[in-house]
Amino acid sequence: MALAGVGVATTHFFVDNSIADSLYLAATAALGISLVISALFIRPDPKVWPFVLAIVAFSVAGQLFDASYDLTENLHVLSDASFFLVQFVLIIGLVIVVSQRLGHDAKGALADGVIIGLGAWVLVWVWLLQPTFGDGSSSSLSTAFRGATLGLSTIVLFLLATLFFSDAVKTTSVVLGGAGIAATLLGDVLFSANLRSDVDVSSSLSDAPYVLGLCLVAASFLHPTIRDITAPATHRQDPPLLTRLITTTLALVLPIAVITATDARDTTDRVVRTVSIVVLAAAVITRVIQSVRDNAKAQASLLRAARLDSLTGLPNRSLMLEHITQAIQDSWKSKRQPTVLFIDVDRFKNINDSLGHMTGDDVLSAVAKRLTNAVTATAIVGRISGDEFVVLDPATETSTEAVLLAEKVLDAFREHMALRQGDMFVSASIGVAMAENDEELSAEDLLRRADTAMYRAKDAGRNCIALYDDSMLERVSQRLSVETALYRALDRRELRLVHQPILDVEIGIVIGFEALMRWTRDDGDVSPAEFIPIAEETGTIVPIGSWAILDALTHLRRWIDSGVVGSQTTMSVNVSPRQLHDPNFVSVVSEALSRSRIAADQLWLEVTESVMMTEPEQALSSLRRLVSLGVRVAIDDFGTGYSSLSLLQKFPIQRIKIDRVFVNNLADDHNSQSLVRTIIAMAESLSLDIVAEGVENREQLRALSLLRCHKAQGYLISHPVSVDAVPSTVAHLENHSEWSALRRGRPS
Repeated sequence: MALAGVGVATTHFFVDNSIADSLYLAATAALGISLVISALFIRPDPKVWPFVLAIVAFSVAGQLFDASYDLTENLHVLSDASFFLVQFVLIIGLVIVVSQRLGHDAKGALADGVIIGLGAWVLVWVWLLQPTFGDGSSSSLSTAFRGATLGLSTIVLFLLATLFFSDAVKTTSVVLGGAGIAATLLGDVLFSANLRSDVDVSSSLSDAPYVLGLCLVAASFLHPTIRDITAPATHRQDPPLLTRLITTTLALVLPIAVITATDARDTTDRVVRTVSIVVLAAAVITRVIQSVRDNAKAQASLLRAARLDSLTGLPNRSLMLEHITQAIQDSWKSKRQPTVLFIDVDRFKNINDSLGHMTGDDVLSAVAKRLTNAVTATAIVGRISGDEFVVLDPATETSTEAVLLAEKVLDAFREHMALRQGDMFVSASIGVAMAENDEELSAEDLLRRADTAMYRAKDAGRNCIALYDDSMLERVSQRLSVETALYRALDRRELRLVHQPILDVEIGIVIGFEALMRWTRDDGDVSPAEFIPIAEETGTIVPIGSWAILDALTHLRRWIDSGVVGSQTTMSVNVSPRQLHDPNFVSVVSEALSRSRIAADQLWLEVTESVMMTEPEQALSSLRRLVSLGVRVAIDDFGTGYSSLSLLQKFPIQRIKIDRVFVNNLADDHNSQSLVRTIIAMAESLSLDIVAEGVENREQLRALSLLRCHKAQGYLISHPVSVDAVPSTVAHLENHSEWSALRRGRPS
């Protein structure tokens, strides 16, 4: 329908009057048919129909009166009055639509619409209204109606501009309907211009916009979005600011240019021009003031958002650093030593993961209120990230006051939090740091010290307080140094494997090895107890562990091929939970077996009991896939963790390794003997292999033999040895006379 309207309007411009009249009637009929179809099938909001029917009725009446102009001049007056009523009813309808679709920037859209309406009014007055006054072409009443109609047209234009300048989403019906009304306004301008004695506009040209307008309005009623024409609109994020700027600028410049280029005809013209320009200037000034204020509010809002946390309304990191800096600067001339508390909500990730981020936000908001109520009036509470809060008290003078403040904050977490999801208890770890007067500290330094102390509180078991001292920073620096160097250790070939033999104590044969990792830096060795947890935490254990499996199996293949050990000798490699959660780990193991040409059942992967408790389903899936390859799984340090028998049955375990804690006192402690006897009996009932770790003397070895544990490893048998020392170590252990003497407890 819209495309047909464009075609018909274009055709109307080129044909003679008889055909043009037929096209006009066809467009009118199309509008009528579209309204009927819309009422029957699309069913727009009932509120629009009174206005639509009134506009149609007054338009038809105006056309009939205008066609009968030759009979009596009074009918021409009625025609002008009818078109005046059309504009009046249209304005009321547009007010209803615009009021629902103004969007968030209502004042700005209205102000820009006023400027465009006033600018249009000045042009209408200078070009159309003033030249027709007093020319005697029609009665004064008819002229008044025409002038009023054109005046109302500027109001219609104001409403259309407001509608299209708003940040509401423009539906198809709104666009088509607005374009149709704009086309009819153009027709009104051309029709009124034709009334001037110095202008001659053909009817085919002046009526073409009416034809287009009728078809576009008809199209708007045929689109389903007409149902929501009076409903509140959704808003878009990118309002047409550039279009508004260009249009309002033209609405200001064009009237001024026209008034400057033309002379006033009489006093009335001069007064109207002056008043119109003054009102237009006032509207522009008001709009400029409004824009400046809105810009200032927007800047203030951005500044507030940049300095305050959006969830809690507390100062964010940058603002807290400013407060800390100011407190440090003010403390030099007094006895005050500003205190910073770094507060971290314990296990907050579990809350987010299990209960959702909405619950997490509620917890953070509740924590913010607790902290604000717990601190003194001089203290400032801020949220610097995630679940981390900072309290600054610039008025403390001693460490005792600082600790008392921290204890008061910690006490705020003792009571449960009443949330929408129910009651909940949370705890916090608090690090305390003070800015002493005899040292120069920046705000970042003081905050870092409190953060370091907080991590000490975490390590101490959480839900406690730690006061900063210099040794903490040294440990953190050392840890950071280890962490940084660990990323490059593999490339620099600083990592190596040592191997501890696993012996069958009954026959004195090495049946396997446990591969253990060592790290030698330029400045000395790094303890596995220090770097393995860091590798696990940072994720570097994944590539390092992959290298260790391949390297260990490669060494085993070399020893088998050279006859150092038997063809069935096994290799045990420790595996961390992080590796089991790596989706590529099974492929890594499979490739290592393939490249080393070692049978899968000769590889033992040793896992701790914690693996079965941390995301057990994911670990179980990886272990089952590994077992399906033929790889065997052992529980390392058995008895020191959870030791859940149900998990032991659930997981594909083939070996239990008794931890050295139980072996240490095995020779003379009946409790240790009972525990080991129970572990061995359980392993036998489950058909599991068993190995004792940490065997360091002959008494332990004899006790294990009496308890029917025939496989062992430990310093009595051999320390972990380098790759090159393995052949000589194996030869020494498998010397029958040497081994027999060792078992009997006699010196060799």
